[in-house]
Amino acid sequence: MKFKLFALAIVIPIWSVAQNQAAPATQVPLYGESINLETAKKLSDAGRAFAKSRQWPMAIAIVDTGGNLVLLEKMDNTQTASVDIAIGKAKTANNFKRPTKVIEDAIAGGGAALRMLAVPGIFPVEGGEPIYLNGKIVGGIGVSGMQPGQDGEVAKASLAALK
Repeated sequence: MKFKLFALAIVIPIWSVAQNQAAPATQVPLYGESINLETAKKLSDAGRAFAKSRQWPMAIAIVDTGGNLVLLEKMDNTQTASVDIAIGKAKTANNFKRPTKVIEDAIAGGGAALRMLAVPGIFPVEGGEPIYLNGKIVGGIGVSGMQPGQDGEVAKASLAALK
């Protein structure tokens, strides 16, 4: 019995100190110089080639660090709504510094994340990715035209052109 009390006397203070320590801060991605048209075309070309190989009509939008449209490509037979959706996904990925799939998953989890639905202009649907060059965000890419998972595949195939 004395051993149990002794163990508790040691463990409880250690546990409470550990609970009061701040969690290590995560590195917040920084914005770099905005993406240029040449790089945006490279990304769009790669995404279009990937989508075309699967016969997926897509709209591909690329924005700079300010969320301004740099390039928009709408493949033949893409639904017209996909233009605005692709732009929205690109802006969301850039402005929130994370893939739109992360926001989609957070909202799907419910709870406090549902507050994000009140944020004007947020597109919490897979298919938007921040664009990184030299470890910094230089813009965002958004893709729309098929199911969100397929849009996400095209966005990732576009980004692979940077490697």
